[in-house]
Amino acid sequence: MAKGLMQPVTWRSSALILSETALIIAAVIVSTYVVLGSAWSLPTVAHLLPKVLLIGYVCQICLYYGDLYDDPRMLRDLRHMMVRLLQALGATSILLALLYAWYPDLIVARGVFVLTAAIVGASLMGWRLAFRWATVQVGPRERLLLVGRSATAHNFERELAEHSDNAVEVVGFVEAQPGDAASQSLGAFEDLPAIVRAHAVDRVVVNLADARGKLPMDKLLEMKLQGVTFADLASVYEECTGKIALENLRPSWLVFSDGFKKSATTLIVKRAIEVAIAAVALVVCLPILLILAAAIVLTSPGPAIYSQLRVGQNGRVFRVYKLRSMRNDAERGTGAVWSVPGDPRITRLGTILRRTRLDELPQLWNILIGNMSLVGPRPERPEFVQELSKQIPLYRLRHVVKPGLTGWAQVRYTYTASVEDTMEKLQHDLFYIKNLSLRLDLFIIFETVKTVVLHRGR
Repeated sequence: MAKGLMQPVTWRSSALILSETALIIAAVIVSTYVVLGSAWSLPTVAHLLPKVLLIGYVCQICLYYGDLYDDPRMLRDLRHMMVRLLQALGATSILLALLYAWYPDLIVARGVFVLTAAIVGASLMGWRLAFRWATVQVGPRERLLLVGRSATAHNFERELAEHSDNAVEVVGFVEAQPGDAASQSLGAFEDLPAIVRAHAVDRVVVNLADARGKLPMDKLLEMKLQGVTFADLASVYEECTGKIALENLRPSWLVFSDGFKKSATTLIVKRAIEVAIAAVALVVCLPILLILAAAIVLTSPGPAIYSQLRVGQNGRVFRVYKLRSMRNDAERGTGAVWSVPGDPRITRLGTILRRTRLDELPQLWNILIGNMSLVGPRPERPEFVQELSKQIPLYRLRHVVKPGLTGWAQVRYTYTASVEDTMEKLQHDLFYIKNLSLRLDLFIIFETVKTVVLHRGR
């Protein structure tokens, strides 16, 4: 599996994208041949190539934003895949129809797109069925053996079962002592060499917190010299899930692990890009902000924009600005409380603002003046930070960088409405801080657009 930025991207999704791009372009060429008949020739196709590639590009964008590449369910659930595929092709038709209405010169030939859509729909469905079978039957799969049976190991198995695309498989686990029949352990630590050979294990994943001082190091060294790969569970968990496990996280791992390096150049370039984007976006969105502000005032008593205290970098408190999506007296009598899905305090217009993330637009000002970044952990209220810091170890680590308008946790997880949800998001925040880079920021921005389009989270 790919580490860091392209966490959901494996060789399977890469192969699927490339092969389906070829199928789409081939479908356009075949459709052009059928429609043009005797007028078809290779020079003609070469002349039309930019228009052909435009169809392929728009179609691939719609497939991407339809979650047809980075959602493992798309290769497991046939009905779900068919629905998403039809939705993506429908969106492609609408976008191309709009482009052709504005720029008729982009049309390849009349009737080409209709025939292309039919061919692409049938060929992609057939290809995905074949691809699913091929990747399960003959695709490379890394076989992992877990050493130690902790909560993190259990969560790791569950995460792979729910979200993996079959690129990684857990063959089982071993314990310090031979387990009983109910434990389903493959054996004890002493049996490791035999278990690795019997189950064709590619990598032995050790939970150091559970196995320290109990492992037969002489046997492990012999296995290492014979080519067996070893890794600690915390690192493999991060590699395969895109988050850092909190259950067995130790300060020593943070100190000695790779990452958590923020070069001055990266931070300067990141800041310059964010200022430019925020400035342009504020100018472009100003008419929208004015219209929305008027609508808020007309539909709900109170100001259009509200502010709250939030905790920023290094624990510094600042004031964040948003379009008001709740009643003006939302916290009267309750104080600071988490918002939950279906919150009755949210106004009718506020529901739309939150679903489209338009309520976040005033935060562009916070980015411009330096209180926030475009990408980073979500800023929390001081009341919540004080309480969460008591309940969650290392919670304050998320404040070593500026909070963001969007972030890795926001695009990978749902709404935060409890301590458990906050712990889940903290694991993603720590992953972002550890792997902070301009490439990761760019990937998160693309994923944010998809999150808004698909109405996820919030």
